[in-house]
Amino acid sequence: MNIIKYPPVNDWHHLVKRPENEKVSLYETVKNVFTDVKNEGDAALKKYTLQFDDVSLTSFTVSKQELFEAESLVSDELKQAILQAKSNIEKFHLSQKEKKKIIEIQPGIECWRESRAIEKVGLYIPGGSAPLFSTVLMLGVPARIAECKEIVLCTPPNKEGKIHPAILYAAKTIGIKNIYKVGGVQAIAAMTVGTESISPVYKIFGPGNQYVTAAKQYAQEFKVSIDLPAGPSEVLVVADSSANPAYVASDLLSQAEHGPDSQVVFLTTDSEILNQTLAEINTQLESLPRKEIAKKALRNSLGVLLNSLEECFQLSNLYAPEHLILAIDHAKNYTHSIENAGSVFLGNYSCESAGDYASGTNHTLPTNGYARNYSGVSLDSFYKKITFQELTKEGLQKIGNTIELMAEAEELQAHKNAVSIRLRSN
Repeated sequence: MNIIKYPPVNDWHHLVKRPENEKVSLYETVKNVFTDVKNEGDAALKKYTLQFDDVSLTSFTVSKQELFEAESLVSDELKQAILQAKSNIEKFHLSQKEKKKIIEIQPGIECWRESRAIEKVGLYIPGGSAPLFSTVLMLGVPARIAECKEIVLCTPPNKEGKIHPAILYAAKTIGIKNIYKVGGVQAIAAMTVGTESISPVYKIFGPGNQYVTAAKQYAQEFKVSIDLPAGPSEVLVVADSSANPAYVASDLLSQAEHGPDSQVVFLTTDSEILNQTLAEINTQLESLPRKEIAKKALRNSLGVLLNSLEECFQLSNLYAPEHLILAIDHAKNYTHSIENAGSVFLGNYSCESAGDYASGTNHTLPTNGYARNYSGVSLDSFYKKITFQELTKEGLQKIGNTIELMAEAEELQAHKNAVSIRLRSN
């Protein structure tokens, strides 16, 4: 971890930069995969699954038998944990449902808005070394609450051509039936343009590495929407003298172990807390199965000593972290200082892992500074909002002259006529 003490404000813009891969070759790869999938369909998926995942498949569809077998491979304890997490996620997202509210703008003019589920959605679930079955819950639960008509789930297979049983169990508990053994760029391409096996969707959800993020962004060229640019995971911790260094270190490492391109940032006003946290990181790191991955992430990570909590919040808002942890005294009193963050965790016991799994909030969040202008996934992410208006004769008479004057000023005569012809006929 790179340690910086009392950096001048003019240098802060250097501190908020994320590590990046070379983008020209990245986007060229994405474009080539999309072209092949569009032209060759399942044959391209087989080619890239062999190339990238080192497995040869004859079918991408997960069968009912595989779903049944997966359930028997998940321990009863993990099943209960998944069901509890699912229940909490459902409770939080159900609270986001909106009731139709008709607003009388003036007598004779009523306006309102209604939600309609996006009919076809695609869920991308990262697999590989860390099969994120929790993401199945985070995306599948609100998709079901919104009543999306078709839910397609893609996730990469292991070397044996199988999906992690917990991913399949989580999908089964939600009721997702269209599950495919496809990962990476080719999965995003398949959900975008469609193949013989996989139907195209209208919106794609899910986190991933820089290739998956680039693929999702490229999908928009085909008029397919995405949830947000969710790239490598990141966390920023703000700590004062009340922080517990062991807790802080564990939170930093929990994100560092995601991948070598992850980044963690530690901001503190206390030099002793900084030193103790660094020592704890070194101690805890050695017992982690994924310590080599975490070590690589820590090389791109920062520990910054600042003069005040005010400076910490200013730098945090500039960085706009995916996850923000306030390991400070009376953390709830500082929420007004937060402008940019995907999800916030208050106090020493609000570990980021709670949000990742079971507190109820969604863990699909904006990264790479996109928290400045994106929200995390919510129930609204699976809806379109349609506005309605109904005008009576009286209502049109009340605003008719306003419409005519504005249309005429914009030199749109047909717009004016649409009002005038109605007013003259009454």
